This record gives sequence, structure tokens and C-alpha cells, in this order.
Amino acid sequence: MAAEIQPKPQTRTPVLLNKIEASQDVVNTAVIIPKEDGVISVSEDRTIRIWLKRDSGQYWPSIYHTMPGESSPLMSYWAIPRQQDDILSVFQEFILSEDYNKMTPAQTYQAHQGRVTVVLFVLEMEWVLSTGQDKNFTWHCSESGTQLGLYRTTAWVSGLQFDVETRHAFVGDYSGQVTILKLELDSCSLVTTFKGHTGNVTALCWDPVQRVLFSGSADHSIIMWDIGGGKGTAIELQGHNEKVQGLCYAPHTRQLISCSSDGGIVIWNMDVTRQETPEWLDSDSCQKCEQPFFWNFKQMWDSKKIGLRQHHCRKCGQAVCGKCSAKRSTIPLMGFEFEVRVCDSCHESITDEDRAPTATFHDSKHSIVYMHYEPTMGWLLTSGADKVVKLWDMTPVVS
Repeated sequence: MAAEIQPKPQTRTPVLLNKIEASQDVVNTAVIIPKEDGVISVSEDRTIRIWLKRDSGQYWPSIYHTMPGESSPLMSYWAIPRQQDDILSVFQEFILSEDYNKMTPAQTYQAHQGRVTVVLFVLEMEWVLSTGQDKNFTWHCSESGTQLGLYRTTAWVSGLQFDVETRHAFVGDYSGQVTILKLELDSCSLVTTFKGHTGNVTALCWDPVQRVLFSGSADHSIIMWDIGGGKGTAIELQGHNEKVQGLCYAPHTRQLISCSSDGGIVIWNMDVTRQETPEWLDSDSCQKCEQPFFWNFKQMWDSKKIGLRQHHCRKCGQAVCGKCSAKRSTIPLMGFEFEVRVCDSCHESITDEDRAPTATFHDSKHSIVYMHYEPTMGWLLTSGADKVVKLWDMTPVVS
């Protein structure tokens, strides 16, 4: 009797729902309209477009609005920042009609002497937070449009998040630093700063339940900062080959979604006990074989040995030579989904179970410049350098 053929298990992947390909330039910001089959986009060609899905299955703009100046990021889905005369950067709030066929100007905010980089609307506070290339962080009253406060940052800001409960603003900048500010009605105070990235911060994502902040960077890495736990833990996640362009967190499944300019969409399982990466240790000689490193002239002379190049084991942090760290391994619980250098003794201690992946990798097939996740629908929007906006059903992988 012939053996029964078992079907191969199917790998769950995001489902491409649709493409929007009518943009004349790169869409630098876009959002999915909640509970509607529609998208609002801001493009480098200075246009704001509202795309609605037609009976044909394609998306066509119901509104095509050209701004007088260079477009900046999109705020929520009803307020658009813009730059006027390339000198005074302002952002403008619009009210959309119920059928999404009309856009009426409602409020203009005089905010920055330079291009607006990030805008965030806080509904609970009726505040509008904004940052610009003038290195100013401001917050306005959304009812009156008046500026409530201003804080000068050390570098221009590229990431911004806000915690309503504690009124803490998380500010990521081009120096790679993340600053926490405590906002009051008309003043703010510096809480702390921390730096773990070697490149500029490109994205921030805040989970108010677990009180964890995620930061993505041009150095290809993501860091999870455990702020609420009070332990100061910083967990690194290494799963992209190019700069991280977007982050979002699904709290109900404890999964992190990250996108990068290499086109990768990575789904991280954060419902595991992760380990903090060790600090790299300093030594003048290999901490395994005791061979001197090339700057240790005295030991080189005394032992009559040639100095070696210094490396570090990613698992224990020890300073080792190339011979004592010739092996590579993934260490997913430490965030290393790609193979990294480990010393010989650590390589022997890593089991197959330790190498089990904690993330899944998917190819969007375009260089992502922006992403937006709509949790109520389970949809992900990616905008690419190819001027194409793609809509994905993420429920097969975020569930």
C-alpha cells in the first residue's frame, strides 16, 4: 500500500491587497483611513490625495490638493503640515467631509523656522506636538492654535511619541539620542536621555501598556527600552540589512512590525524572555588565549609574538582574537537573527533550541520609505522609493 503523502506546511505571509501606482513622486507619508477602504497620502510633488477604492477594485483620488510649499509629514488623518515660501514652516489642519470628497482648511499653526519633520496630534490633551529642522520641539493647543511651549533639541528630530498618562514626550534625533521630556501646559522639563544607536534615530514606537519604547535607526538596528520596568534594560534587535524606516507594535499579540529600506518587513515575537546584549569588555590581550593585541607593545616584546586584531564575542562580550572567535551563530533571544561572531566556548554552549528564530521575514519587493499600520483592520501600508503604495493584510502573521 502506498504511503500517504502529507501536505507541506504553508508559511504564513502578509497578503498583498492592492497597489496605488498613480503618484508622480515618492509618497513620503500616508495613512490608512480607519473603517474605510481609503488612503490619505502626502507626496514629494506637494500633493495631498485621498484615495478611495472604486467598484473596479482600484484606488482613485477623490481629492487632489496641491500645497503651495514643500510637503512635510502627515498628521493623523485630518491635519497636514506644509512649508510656505521655504522660510516659515507651518502646518495646516483640514476637516474632511463624511464622504471624503471635500477638504476644508480649519487651522494653521505657525510653528517652525524650517521644514517640519514630525507632527503628532494628542486627542486626549487637545495638543499638537511638532518638531522641525530648526531643532525646536513645540506643542500647540489644537482648539486655539496658540503655542503652549517650546524646547530646543541638540539635533533635528526624526522620531516623536507621547504617553498620555504621564505626559512624557519621547524625542529621537539625528545624533542617535532619545530624549524624554515631561510636558506641562506651558513648560517642560528634561527627564533623561539615552543613546544606544550609532546612527540617527529614524522611527519610534511606544507601548503604553508594557511601558516599552522601541527605536529604529539608520544603523540597521532596533532597541527596546524597558522604561516602565525601572531596570534600564535595553534589548537590541538585529534583523535588517539597511536602515529601519518604520515601527509599529501590536499589543494584543505582543508583536513588533518593522520595515526598512531593504524592502524587508520583519515580524518580531516580543512575547519571549529576551536577553540584554553584554557590554564589550576592554583588554590588551585575548581573554581566551592571552595572545597580545597589536597595540600591546610590551607584551608583544616580552613574549616575542606578533600582535593580533581585537574582536568581541556577541554573546559574552569578551575581547577575543580571530582564532578564538572563528565561528558564527544566530542568537535570537539576544536579538541576533543573523549569524554573528561568537567565541568558541559560547558557540559550544548555544543549542539548536537557542537558535530557534523569534522573528519572521517578508519581502515587500520595494524599497520602503514609510509605513503605517491600522490595527483595527489588520492592514499595513508601505510606501516605496518606486512611487508605489502597497496595502497588506497582516492578519496571517500578526495574530
